[in-house]
Amino acid sequence: MTNVHDDKLTIADKTFKSRLIVGTGKYRTMDDMRDAIDASGAEMVTVAIRRLPLDENGRTKADEENLMEHLDWDRYTILPNTAGCRTVDEALFTARLARELTGSNWVKLEVIPDPKYLLPDPVGTLEAARTLVDEGFVVLPYIHADPILARHLEEAGCATVMPLGSPIGSGRGIFTLEEIQIIVENAKVPVVVDAGLGAPSEASLALEIGADAVLVNTAIAQAQDPVGMAAGFKLGVEAGRRAYVAGRIPRKELAEASSPVEGVARPA
Repeated sequence: MTNVHDDKLTIADKTFKSRLIVGTGKYRTMDDMRDAIDASGAEMVTVAIRRLPLDENGRTKADEENLMEHLDWDRYTILPNTAGCRTVDEALFTARLARELTGSNWVKLEVIPDPKYLLPDPVGTLEAARTLVDEGFVVLPYIHADPILARHLEEAGCATVMPLGSPIGSGRGIFTLEEIQIIVENAKVPVVVDAGLGAPSEASLALEIGADAVLVNTAIAQAQDPVGMAAGFKLGVEAGRRAYVAGRIPRKELAEASSPVEGVARPA
């Protein structure tokens, strides 16, 4: 039996107690962001490098508000991401810039050429991932729930695979459940369900089917009460993981009584 206190998430060379990763975008205020991230219990936080106030030389502008100043980076593992990059070259440039700015060689890789549906480019993602791994990055690639692509990325040396549940920011939940289950069944690296989750119950489902973690941004940031929703996601992730470790009962076609039907008293 797994002790829940010893059941930790390991990605590359880091270990985390929380299986919830959160983003920093779309919050109404910086205070909402800080307080929601605190309530989530998350230990890893994603930051879109292209959202930081940088000058043309890639230096932080001193006269503009910077979300990096609102979080305690001794407390969190920063996960720079390449959000907004449409091509391989843009993603590589942004990842390298992130390493210069943060001192971290971790990167959430996103290559998204289509601004309408925001679906990741599988070919470009694999190409960029191979280059970044060769350059010493710890790569966490955002992908469609494609089991074959997940395998190729794992073979390329990625630290995780991050299949989407449904389109970014849609809050539609997990439309790719069967594909994610195949990825989970075959992956030897952590599987993080990323994008489309709208409620804690959907995060719980992802953990129940064996995903190692989830990444949530919009569902928390745009909730009426971001702090309350962050706390809800924390509990949902914990419940889903406990259910997975405990082992759910198999689904059956017919009902089965929970009380014995043999040897019971019956009227004459």
